[in-house]
Amino acid sequence: MSAVSSLVPARFLTLTAHLVIVITIFWSRENNVEACLPLDFTQDQYDKEDTKLVVALSVTMGLFAIELAGFFSGVSMFNCTQGLLSTAAHASASVALLFFLFEQWACEIYWWILAFCSVLPAFVEILLFIAVFGLKKKPL
Repeated sequence: MSAVSSLVPARFLTLTAHLVIVITIFWSRENNVEACLPLDFTQDQYDKEDTKLVVALSVTMGLFAIELAGFFSGVSMFNCTQGLLSTAAHASASVALLFFLFEQWACEIYWWILAFCSVLPAFVEILLFIAVFGLKKKPL
């Protein structure tokens, strides 16, 4: 089995794992929101932190849509560089988000995980879209 053909299922599985964990955090975000607040918080503070976390999770879902569109359209499915970057980023995100979920890390940490593990591969995916459809170049 070549390196490219083994990256495709690994990339798909890590994308799926990351997506499932984000959906799980979305459904059970009450504990994580409370972990971001002081012990004596008001309802207004809770609502503000909950809104921040919902926005971060929604941005992550939008970035998943971009990456899955590129993956399933074939633009980046067999691109070794994007496959390796995406697999490493989403595997790292899966591990970090499991700690975020179970250890109830502060909500600010989610933004760092989002930046390095979701924005970066989605940005490269957008560049590949532009190269393939905008510049009419063959995918690398």
